[in-house]
Amino acid sequence: MNLPEALQLFIQCLLLSLLTVGGYATVLPELQRLLVREHALLSDAGFAQAVAMGQAAPGPNILVVGVVGWVAGGWLGLLACLIGILLPSTLLVWRFARWSQANRQHRGLRAFQVGAAPLVLGLSAASGWLLALPFIDGFGTAWLLLALVAVGVVLRPAWPPLLWLLLGAVFGSLGWV
Repeated sequence: MNLPEALQLFIQCLLLSLLTVGGYATVLPELQRLLVREHALLSDAGFAQAVAMGQAAPGPNILVVGVVGWVAGGWLGLLACLIGILLPSTLLVWRFARWSQANRQHRGLRAFQVGAAPLVLGLSAASGWLLALPFIDGFGTAWLLLALVAVGVVLRPAWPPLLWLLLGAVFGSLGWV
């Protein structure tokens, strides 16, 4: 990765930063589009593997973005992605936190909180789908598993996350994923 590419990626990550309301997972589809489709720095499988490496690394989850940037473009990619994602959202939250504490009952703030939930859910679901797609053999299998998980979440929302991970491991060991 050269400096002009890194600068362009940095600017794009600055904009993506404003979507990190629900965490880093909400920007993975767009980050994948940038690094795989637009800049051609990674393959789909390479992107999914970089995300998995970032998840395995110790530290805050947002570091996944830095690991993906590192795999895509070395030091310049790491700095462009990580600083680009962290800078605007950190400054915005830092400034907004004081105001929101003083105005908890503000109508606009409550509307934002209610409206952000479906946005975060949709972006997180898109991230999961995007990361699973390179490793799914058949399109029908993917839809079936997605439907089963959706039904399971609706019927058993109180199940602990480790149980969902165990179910995923069982599906994977049976070759269903």
